[in-house]
Amino acid sequence: MMKAIKILPLLLLFAVASCSSIRVYSDYDKKFDFSQYKTYAYYKNGIDKAEVSDLDKKRILRAIDEVMATKGFTKSETPDMLISINAKSEQNVNVNNFNGGWGWGFGWGWDPFWGGNTMVSTSTDGILTIDLIDAKLKELIWQGEGTGYLTKNVDKKDENVKLFVTEILAQYPPVKK
Repeated sequence: MMKAIKILPLLLLFAVASCSSIRVYSDYDKKFDFSQYKTYAYYKNGIDKAEVSDLDKKRILRAIDEVMATKGFTKSETPDMLISINAKSEQNVNVNNFNGGWGWGFGWGWDPFWGGNTMVSTSTDGILTIDLIDAKLKELIWQGEGTGYLTKNVDKKDENVKLFVTEILAQYPPVKK
């Protein structure tokens, strides 16, 4: 009984950790020394081109500011790096075919007399890309991308956007091996 009580918090932690449905990917240019970057500004052309509502754009930029501050970066008129974003959505269609009935073999199998059921569902994933650009060279030095479920619930949007940005920027600066 005592072992079960000790394992329960671990299982709860795993269950909470597995709820994060954001898939994150990052890539970077290995020739850059990322410790040299301390300040940032937004790349206006990139931000303006992002195909996302102005409200969501504000949410994303606010979340980036918060995360960058926790990493020790400051906004500057003469930045070391520029930040650009791109956001898009992707519609997913899931088709599941179920055939059931008692047939050949052991257990459930195909039965031509029972027919089948098809279940179709859709979901929308959001894809947020954050680009970090060397301000002097105007070269992309790091890129992070997060893909996950989009909510239309206005009350949850701030939280959802912050989670996306936090998960993506957790990959920066890259750890060189």
